[in-house]
Amino acid sequence: MSIFSRLSDIINSNISSLLDKAENPEKMIRMVIQEMEETLVEVRSGTAKVIAEKKTLSRRAEQLRKQSDDWQKKAELAMSKEREDLAKAALVERNSINTTIDMLAGEMVKLDETLDKLSSEIDQLQAKLNDARARQKTIVMRTTATQSRVDVNRQLHNYNIDSAMNKFEYYEKKIDLMEGQVESMNAENKDLHSEFEELARSEKIDRELEEIKNKLNK
Repeated sequence: MSIFSRLSDIINSNISSLLDKAENPEKMIRMVIQEMEETLVEVRSGTAKVIAEKKTLSRRAEQLRKQSDDWQKKAELAMSKEREDLAKAALVERNSINTTIDMLAGEMVKLDETLDKLSSEIDQLQAKLNDARARQKTIVMRTTATQSRVDVNRQLHNYNIDSAMNKFEYYEKKIDLMEGQVESMNAENKDLHSEFEELARSEKIDRELEEIKNKLNK
C-alpha cells in the first residue's frame, strides 16, 4: 500500500510525525521520498498535458477567429451587392463561429485555473521533497555517527585493548626511568665540562693580566 494516496495527502503531511512513529526512520524517509518523486513526475506529466491541450484550443480559437472575420467580410460584400439574403446567411455563420470561440475561451480560462493550481501544488510538493531529502541526509549522518560511537565503545571495553594499554603504560614507565638515568649522566658530564671551561677562562684572564703588567713595566 502506498504511503500517500493523493497529492493533497503529501502536501498536508507532517514528515516529523511520520518519522517519530516509524520503527526504522531511515527506511521510512526513503519510502516517503520515493513516493514524493513519483507523484511529482505524475503531476508534471499531467501539467504538460494541460498545457498541450491549452495550446490546441488556442490554435483552434485563432482559426475560428479568422473564419469569423472571413464571414464578416462576406456579409459586407453581399450587402454591397444588395444581396441581403446572402449577407444574413453569412452573419448566421459568423455568429455560430463566435459562439464556439466564446466556448473555447471559457475552457481556456478553466485550463488556466487548473494550471495555476497545479503550479502551486508542484511548488509545495517540491518544498516538501527538499525538506525530506535534507532530513534524509541528517538521519543517515546521525545513524552513521551513532554506529561509530557504538563501535568505539565496544572497542573501549575490549579486554585485549585494555591489556595492551596496560603494557604500554608499563613500557612507558621503563622508558621514563631510562631517560632519567641518561639525563643524570648528561648532567654530571655537563658539570665536569663546565669546570674545565671555567679553568680555561681563568687561565686566559691571568695571561691577559700578565701582559698588561709587562706592558706597564716597559
